[in-house]
Amino acid sequence: MRKRRWTMPEQPPPRRPYRDTAIFHLVLAALIVVTALLTGGSIGRSLVYAAGFFVVATAYSFWRWRVRLAEEAERASARAGSRSRAR
Repeated sequence: MRKRRWTMPEQPPPRRPYRDTAIFHLVLAALIVVTALLTGGSIGRSLVYAAGFFVVATAYSFWRWRVRLAEEAERASARAGSRSRAR
């Protein structure tokens, strides 16, 4: 019987993770407003929801990027330290 691995493979972070994240969430916030326009919803309310979504989602993503980048820097320094001791 074959075992399946459900974990995602580690990928290097993008060159500009913060900028990319902000642009992505801005596009999603714009979709909230466009959906409200197309369905006849309140523009003011959709702008408030879109702004709230953008702030919360971007803040969370920035926090997660900061944690991930710090962990990767720690792993890189640990690898560099172990290589220098091996020599």
